[in-house]
Amino acid sequence: GNIRFSGGLRIDGEVKGNVEALSDSSSVLVLSEKATIEGEVAVAHFVANGTVAGKVTVSDTLELQAGARILGDVEYALIEMQQGAVIEGRLVHRDSSGKAVELKLATSN
Repeated sequence: GNIRFSGGLRIDGEVKGNVEALSDSSSVLVLSEKATIEGEVAVAHFVANGTVAGKVTVSDTLELQAGARILGDVEYALIEMQQGAVIEGRLVHRDSSGKAVELKLATSN
C-alpha cells in the first residue's frame, strides 16, 4: 500500500505503492541497499542506495549512492550521483521557481 509520512523515514524492505511526504519542505527518505519501491516517490530530500521502479520527484536534494537504481523519470532541484548509480528515465531539473528544465543527454556512436 501507499506510505505517507512526515519528518524522516528509512526503508529497508519492499514497498509496493507510492511513498509521499506530508510536509514536503523538510522530509527525508532513506532507501537502503537491499530495499525496493514499486511506485512513485515524492519527498524533499531522498538518499537512495536501493531500487525504485516509478517516478521520483524530489523538491530539494537527490543523493544517489553507488547501489541506487531508478527505473523511471526523475524530477529534482539538486542531484548528487556516485559512480555505479543508474537512472533509466528522463532527468528533469526544477529551478528555484519550480520551472522544469529537461536534461537531454547525447550519446556518441
